[in-house]
Amino acid sequence: MRIHTVRSRVAERQRAVRPRGAWPRGSWGARRGGLLSFGTVLLCLLFSSLAVTPATAAGSATAAGSDAAPQSARLADLLRDTPVYVTDQLPREVPRSTAPDFARLAKRTGVPTYVLVLPDQSLAGESLLGAVHDRLGKEGLYVLLNPTGVADARAFGVSVPAEDASTIQLYGLPYDAGPLRSFEMFVDAVAQGPDRAARRADELRKKYGDGGKEIAPLFISATDRENQSFVTGVVLLGAPLLVLLISPYVRRWRRRVPPGAAPGSAGLPRPLPNLIETAVAAALAATVLIGAPQIFDQKVDSDSPMPTRADMTSRLDRVAAGLGHDPLYTDPESPQLLDAARRAELEGRIKKFAPGPVYVSVVPQLSRDESAGDVGVFAAALHSRVGKDGVYVVADPLTGQIDLVNYGLPLDESTLLFKVPDSVVREDYERRSDDHQLGERLDQLMTFLEKAPKSSTPPSDSAGRSDRVAEPLDDHALPSLYAGDFRPGLLIGALAAGLVFGLTAGGLGIARLAGSRRRSAGAPPVSLAKAAGAQVPVFDAPATPSAAYLRRKAQEELDGLAAEFGAQTPGDAVRERVWDCLDAAILLTDRDPDGRVDADATPSDLVAAIVLARAGRAQLKGTAYRHCCAVNPLHGAGNARQDLLLGTERVRRVRVCAFCRTAARREPQRVEGLRLTLPGPAGRGPRTPYEEAAGALSAARDGIPQLIVKAREYASVQ
Repeated sequence: MRIHTVRSRVAERQRAVRPRGAWPRGSWGARRGGLLSFGTVLLCLLFSSLAVTPATAAGSATAAGSDAAPQSARLADLLRDTPVYVTDQLPREVPRSTAPDFARLAKRTGVPTYVLVLPDQSLAGESLLGAVHDRLGKEGLYVLLNPTGVADARAFGVSVPAEDASTIQLYGLPYDAGPLRSFEMFVDAVAQGPDRAARRADELRKKYGDGGKEIAPLFISATDRENQSFVTGVVLLGAPLLVLLISPYVRRWRRRVPPGAAPGSAGLPRPLPNLIETAVAAALAATVLIGAPQIFDQKVDSDSPMPTRADMTSRLDRVAAGLGHDPLYTDPESPQLLDAARRAELEGRIKKFAPGPVYVSVVPQLSRDESAGDVGVFAAALHSRVGKDGVYVVADPLTGQIDLVNYGLPLDESTLLFKVPDSVVREDYERRSDDHQLGERLDQLMTFLEKAPKSSTPPSDSAGRSDRVAEPLDDHALPSLYAGDFRPGLLIGALAAGLVFGLTAGGLGIARLAGSRRRSAGAPPVSLAKAAGAQVPVFDAPATPSAAYLRRKAQEELDGLAAEFGAQTPGDAVRERVWDCLDAAILLTDRDPDGRVDADATPSDLVAAIVLARAGRAQLKGTAYRHCCAVNPLHGAGNARQDLLLGTERVRRVRVCAFCRTAARREPQRVEGLRLTLPGPAGRGPRTPYEEAAGALSAARDGIPQLIVKAREYASVQ
């Protein structure tokens, strides 16, 4: 699986400041004669002329870091031969055969341009170009590229917008554009000139800088293709199966809808015949099979050129040739982590190792190199080219990882495989340093090898290891859409269809059960009320209101009563009765008073306030009533007496509205469903019949005047 490294969005690059060599200064205790002073001046001038070159070099080394000087010297030598150098360590991403393409683009800048295409130089990246320039000694534009694009660019002695061009390619391309496309945009930005480049850089920085949106990638990864395969499998089987499962069930469910309900009253379409269901399912499957490859039409995860055989073997040949001359080989393109003293010590211990040769290669192991980052394959290829048995040690200067493979030496195989200390294999993160303690850990590895038990037989698998990367390959092709996670997607699609079917069946079952309960314990159908000549209640009066509903409705009724009361000039008697209703309602729900219903008002107080407010508004409209409906006070006026069956209790001669009276006469067992119940604390727990709730509401059955008195008494106690 390919892993892309996403570039950090850093628009401004800090320039490394190269310290200049300081002139040596001396102090003299006393003045000498003219001849001695003249001689002293000559000595100082001579010393300064000799010291200026080392001082400058030391300054460059300081800027590049203690490890960068040998690296910069090697890179400067390479650029002295040709102004464009492409590493041989990234054949799968940037083959060396692309060097002419970089050289062609470099000529478009209009100034001498020196290009380095290297693996990520995180240890010395921003100071490397300065050190290379100091050692090469040529003015021009220096550009460092890594697998993701332009990593750094410096102008020495030429006037070009290097920083703005770097910003343009950084924000103007997606992270997977690659170094060649990034360099092309960089070159075009340089050719535009300073003014246009600066404006374009500012535009991109504002649009895509710090936390802004990013440009969509050009390619998808193998992981993205796996996701596409998974989705294709889910839809391919899930959608048709869902049709075949749900449609017959809907048909059966609709047949169980009680007579009298209008066709389609459940809000669902009529079920399809079986033949049409099958045809629709087949059409869905065919659509997915044909359409998915058209939507997910990507074929590759990168447009990197196919590496040639020479690209794939160049680094192996270079390292093998180096090990043929010296058993300790350090990659010249990478930061040099071994100083001369440590190197000499290691070489001495390697030569004295009695069991046989030890070959140490300090070379990066990258996912885009010839061995795809597989240390075993790299070691096998080196062994094949060197042609000698021994312990092959591979140390990565970028990560600090150390691995070893034994070919033919009489050392205990299990010890080498399982007993190498972790402190040798990996850097001690508590003592993390730029050099990964590589020299110290290689020294510890030699101590471990010297103490390793000897074996009389060679490693059993040494003959089985082979060089598997000799031929060129194109590993950027994406897998088929119908491979990988496609089969798991089919399974999940079937399970998802079953889950959706189960949820649908459960929801329809609950809906049917709830409808059945409403018919058995709820309000009589509207047709029954009309047949009995009854009127639908004037007020909005649910039997099981929520606390939020009651609070909202109480606020509306109180505001309405206050507005109507202030706008009219009723007679004294009416004014007094309306004021009593309004005053009692406010005492129950707005004790502040701030014109808003109190947040801690109980459902019982809210219902009482609604009943009182509605009674007061009826007074203003000339439709006054003294009693409210005993089944549900929210129904409004209770102008008729009726015997009721509430649960198992029979209540005689209570005041009810016309609607409840008709229901009680025709279907007495269903009156219980019309009875007002109040929610429990915080909306949880069982609901309570309104007449059993604490507060003034229990007096509603006795009439509006009694409710007003009870409300004032209750409010005064509270």
